[in-house]
Amino acid sequence: MSQLIVFDHPLIQHKVSILRKKDTASNKFRALVEEITMLMCYESMRDLPLETVEIETPLQKTEAKAISGIKLAVIPILRAGLGMVNGVLNLVPSARVGHIGMYRDEQTLEPHPYYCKLPSNIGERLAIVVDPMLATGGSAVDAIDQIKALGGKKIKFMCLVAAPEGVKRLQEAHPDVDIYCASLDKGLNENGYILPGLGDAGDRIFGTK
Repeated sequence: MSQLIVFDHPLIQHKVSILRKKDTASNKFRALVEEITMLMCYESMRDLPLETVEIETPLQKTEAKAISGIKLAVIPILRAGLGMVNGVLNLVPSARVGHIGMYRDEQTLEPHPYYCKLPSNIGERLAIVVDPMLATGGSAVDAIDQIKALGGKKIKFMCLVAAPEGVKRLQEAHPDVDIYCASLDKGLNENGYILPGLGDAGDRIFGTK
């Protein structure tokens, strides 16, 4: 079974508290999403393999550590996932960016995919799937289904807030995919929204209603 990692770092928890507030403006919300993602990315990359390389400092040659052979791709689930992309790219500017688009049926709460564009060598990359919310889990499961169908093998899922229902569904569908989040909330309401949550992340990131 995959791991669920909930980050308890004080900076992350503090920023999530501000993110949740209903009066946090869109520009501040966007900045917080990027900052939290960057902090989470730093921690979630802890298991990247290292190798010893020889470099030359201004004074002498020496051995140093470098990331060994792994390439990254960050794949946002549109549209809200776009708000998390720069948080990853700030730390790993060489990462390629794919996009998976889907919308949720408000009656069935199931996802409907409409777009998928991934790096051609996705099978050689560690894919970091990003979406601020893991609610029912439908979008995350479908996105990872698409990545695997196109050759993706090593995948991590990163969100800001998650519901136990979404975590359970994702773990059952993809037990090889670790889940990283800043908060595990108490559950979903009758409309499939996370409680206490932070509202509609896409609307709050882009200032739409």
